[in-house]
Amino acid sequence: MNAHSAAQMRTATKQSGKRAGYALLVLGLIVLPFAVDALLGRAWVRIIDVALLFTMLALGLNIVVGYAGLLDLGYVAFFAVGAYAYALLASPQFGIHFPFLILLPCGALIAACFGALLGAPTLKLRGDYLAIVTLGFGEIIRILLNNLNRPFNLTNGPQGITLIDPLQAGAFTLGKSFSIAGISVASVHAYYFVFLLCALLVIAVSLRLEDSRIGRAWIAIREDELAAKAMGINTRNIKLLAFAMGATFGGLSGGLFAAFQGFISPESFTLLDSIMILCMVVVGGMGHVPGVVLGAVLLTALPEALRYAGPLQEQWLGRVYIDPADLRMLLFGLALVLMMLFRPAGLWPSKIRKREWST
Repeated sequence: MNAHSAAQMRTATKQSGKRAGYALLVLGLIVLPFAVDALLGRAWVRIIDVALLFTMLALGLNIVVGYAGLLDLGYVAFFAVGAYAYALLASPQFGIHFPFLILLPCGALIAACFGALLGAPTLKLRGDYLAIVTLGFGEIIRILLNNLNRPFNLTNGPQGITLIDPLQAGAFTLGKSFSIAGISVASVHAYYFVFLLCALLVIAVSLRLEDSRIGRAWIAIREDELAAKAMGINTRNIKLLAFAMGATFGGLSGGLFAAFQGFISPESFTLLDSIMILCMVVVGGMGHVPGVVLGAVLLTALPEALRYAGPLQEQWLGRVYIDPADLRMLLFGLALVLMMLFRPAGLWPSKIRKREWST
């Protein structure tokens, strides 16, 4: 056997291994909600659904922070815009019940417009100044949603909007269990597959953007905006596109969140949520799509897992010495500090970012 044939065999073996790996991954994702339901309970299937929503949010913020290097502390505002766009047009609030196939794209488009609205006056800002402006934008949106119940009741104020339509098509709805070929499928399982498809779509778009001409322009602006401008990149339009594209993913996930919860209020979109989404991007690895996905899943599941600290204290020590909520946030914060000390580039950084931190 000559060297060429051996190389072809090695290539074929690698490709076969990759195909087998992808097949196992697909099978695992299909079985995951049912296995988790059987082992840990249905509440953890709901946590997985929320993790998929936060994955989409983190990938949207990754475009702004990870690719373009623009620090955004008000990203949850776009999540709120998408959620309220869906809720107002699919609830008894105005008696309008548009189909979700219209509402989800409309919510994403409205969020993209708000993203451009935020980006336009902040084009010359960088670093701390941009962070303060975006933080203020997020708080403005939350306060508006909290107060737009008078003199005309638009958002129902702090009471929020209830009885939001689930994802449905005709008589078929994901708001309750249904049967397929005699097999009962719970609502949280059905939403899992919808969220999974949307998350995979967002991942595919993010990967394509990263390798595109626009993605390389974002990275050039992140590394040196002045040099990027000197090379002929229209930094104004490219930064506006980053804000709009990131907001689009936020609006899409917001619409899905409203349909999933059936109720939203301004308290669902606080500054803490923006910080949590930013932590997902930073912890996973800024600018690296697989790392951001890992960060979103970990930071959604870890706080929920730490809720068991209370019962464990009672079982091992006879009483609860530290409130589970306080201990949960303490351990969570400690984990973040240790990660920043020992893995500053993130748990799964890109090769470029890893090389930068190693020099």
